[in-house]
Amino acid sequence: MTVAIDRATGKRRGDRAPRPGLGQRIRNGFHKYWYAYAMIAPVVVVLGVLVGYPLVRGFYLTLTDANSLNSARTIGVNHIDATYRFIGLDNFQDILFGPTAYDRFWSHFLWTVFWTVACVALHYSIGLGLALMLNQKLRGRTLYRLLLVLPWAVPTFVTVFSWRIMLADSGVLNQLLGALHLPQPEWLEDTFWQRFAAIMVNTWCGVPFMMLSLLGGLQSIDSTLYEAAEMDGASAWQRFRHVTLPGLRSVSSTVVLLGIIWTFNQFVIIFLLFGKNSAPDAQILVTWAYQLGFGQQPRDFAQSAAYGVLLLSILTVFTSFYFRWLKRNDQLAV
Repeated sequence: MTVAIDRATGKRRGDRAPRPGLGQRIRNGFHKYWYAYAMIAPVVVVLGVLVGYPLVRGFYLTLTDANSLNSARTIGVNHIDATYRFIGLDNFQDILFGPTAYDRFWSHFLWTVFWTVACVALHYSIGLGLALMLNQKLRGRTLYRLLLVLPWAVPTFVTVFSWRIMLADSGVLNQLLGALHLPQPEWLEDTFWQRFAAIMVNTWCGVPFMMLSLLGGLQSIDSTLYEAAEMDGASAWQRFRHVTLPGLRSVSSTVVLLGIIWTFNQFVIIFLLFGKNSAPDAQILVTWAYQLGFGQQPRDFAQSAAYGVLLLSILTVFTSFYFRWLKRNDQLAV
């Protein structure tokens, strides 16, 4: 084999030029795409201020013993400097493996997982059923869609306060149950019924979003697939299993992931339904973190921030495994 060599440079013809260094590549990219960098710069600054700094500050607090007694504060004209100490990972050690780890973390973690699974399963199943119904040619279909989307359109605090009034001991729901000679649960006092009420209210608020998302997915499925399946003699269940569900795979994977993240961090419903000092066994991790940081004295900023970091870590790990599972299923389907 003959190799041509440039006598002037001593380089072989066809050899690639050496790859520029990282700094040179950054400068080249900036000169070439400066307009794009200028457009995203305000967004980066805003995200850095609103997200980046609080995240870094919160992680720093997890490595200290900061609380409302040793943090910097101003009383009148007197400024008191912070006196909290750096303690490393002791907060995580105490939360996960300390003497009160089960009562303070693991019990709330198990309830949060159950709450998330139950709510998302109900959101998806009820939302899919309603989407299938609204995808049919029904008289007054537009009115039905409008009525079913109202729980999502109404502000959450209005919905939750309305449910709280209805779930009171003398509320409409217990009056109806009493009229039917059925037991009248203590919805806002008993632990079991508090958790049941929380799942019920969150389902009411979350189903419309799932329904609308799945309805859009249903309308994007090619109708000729159903016609071909029907001509082949497929039953309604077979059409649903082999046409509808595969056609909704991309939409379902997205809305289920969003539903899990939103429900796992659902602060508003639990907080507004029970308040900050009641229903301790119905508190999920995010509301429990708020209770530690702002609902007690002294306020434990370090432990509350540690809960936030643990929540972020749990969701990050779950999301990575979820995407890997989806990718593997897509490869098997192909």
